[in-house]
Amino acid sequence: MKNSKAKLILHPVRMKIIQSLLGGQNLTVQQMMDIVKDVPQATLYRHLNKLLEAEVIMIVEEHQIRGTIEKVYAINLQNAVITADDLKQTTKEEHLNYFLSFLMNQLGTFEKYLAGDDIDFMKDGVSYRQTKLHLSDEEFIEFLTEIRNAFEKATQKTPSPERKTRNFATIIIPENKKD
Repeated sequence: MKNSKAKLILHPVRMKIIQSLLGGQNLTVQQMMDIVKDVPQATLYRHLNKLLEAEVIMIVEEHQIRGTIEKVYAINLQNAVITADDLKQTTKEEHLNYFLSFLMNQLGTFEKYLAGDDIDFMKDGVSYRQTKLHLSDEEFIEFLTEIRNAFEKATQKTPSPERKTRNFATIIIPENKKD
């Protein structure tokens, strides 16, 4: 498989790093470790370096602390987006692998939730559902724009004691006209 931006970004550990930096977050490795608790520090550094090399993330600050330099990372929005051109260059097999990686990441997140001591589907807002939408292309674009605007507004919220982190994933698959 070629080294595409999609392959780089859709790796489960790198997705967690990128997700931790969404919403304008600037984080040190230690702060990321508090968010991405299940990734060993050496592994986190290895994947941070891959994202840095690809310029998906960037160093925005450096602080001298006890003889070492602590770096503060941020997402580089110009390079963190998988473009239409990136997707056009992706084979069907690669798309299937990326989709499987995405699903496995969701499965792992759900398993961690279920392993918790105090789970409450209703209170926590847990849901998974599938429905068919019957929309024209224009209506679909309007729908996506509304979702994108809502996502953007929600991702601007910073962590705080009264806010609970929720993983929100979407999958949109058109039906094949042959079916």
